[in-house]
Amino acid sequence: MHGSEAASAWVRRWSHLVPEGGAVLDVACGRGRHLRWFAGRGHSVTGVDRDPEAIAAIQGLGRAVTADIENGPWPFEGQRFAGVVVTNYLWRPLLPAIVDSVAEGGALIYETFAIDHATIGKPSRPDFLLKPGELLTAASGLRTVAYEDGFCGDPDRFVQRLVAVREPRSDGASPPRHRLDAAG
Repeated sequence: MHGSEAASAWVRRWSHLVPEGGAVLDVACGRGRHLRWFAGRGHSVTGVDRDPEAIAAIQGLGRAVTADIENGPWPFEGQRFAGVVVTNYLWRPLLPAIVDSVAEGGALIYETFAIDHATIGKPSRPDFLLKPGELLTAASGLRTVAYEDGFCGDPDRFVQRLVAVREPRSDGASPPRHRLDAAG
């Protein structure tokens, strides 16, 4: 059943970068596979989607917001989250708001289709496919911890993936250690 899939391997791998107990926002959350993952790890969760049925499916899991984020205002203006997750979704005009929603010390975990995906399936419209390096540019105000742009199998897809953090202001202490080898 749609929505009961496991959390993305990319999201699982990098979820340790979201500060413990911090609030997580899932953009275009669908039926909440990533909300369930983070709620199970002790985070308060907020999901936003335009589909009322998807939002109904996540009621009781956390804050559930029905909003058309492509044609209406960003419902989280001025709010910051310890974690912001976006998978299989791209609406370029929202990229600045999404990046701005990452709190100091928080992480952005993003994974969606890349331009070459048009050669193998849907989505195939360039409006919904990332250009090479586009996520790096969009998140240039954050510190990139990991980035990938390539092909994955099972199912076959071309993706671009990024995890980036908004580093806390330096107080002269040791730099944060963004572990690359932590299990999700």
